[in-house]
Amino acid sequence: MEFILQPWHLLLATFAGWLNREQQTIIEYLRAENQVLKEAHGKSRIKLIDDQRRRLAVKGKALGCNILKEIDMAFSPDTILHWHRMLVAQKWDYQDLHQTHSRPRIREEFIDLILRMAHENPSWG
Repeated sequence: MEFILQPWHLLLATFAGWLNREQQTIIEYLRAENQVLKEAHGKSRIKLIDDQRRRLAVKGKALGCNILKEIDMAFSPDTILHWHRMLVAQKWDYQDLHQTHSRPRIREEFIDLILRMAHENPSWG
């Protein structure tokens, strides 16, 4: 069976090439931006809030350790994967199971009434 190139095949290949080229341009820009930020920040420690760590951990775990090692990043792959492990550990700490579900406290007026009845009726036991 012979393969015949249809016009829409050519259009699809052109679009895929354009999309790939645009994505590569975006990636190159983001890498350059990261490099500039690293140079501007110097050797000082970058302080992140928990939400920023969480976002980097989720995205970093999706990429995997090998790809993270190839990318020139502000944080080491070990650090990002450590953040992900901590995120998973927080999710599965079973804290909700350790809460005690006890009977609600008795109101003070009921306690006073019970004590008064006990004092007035010593033979009740």
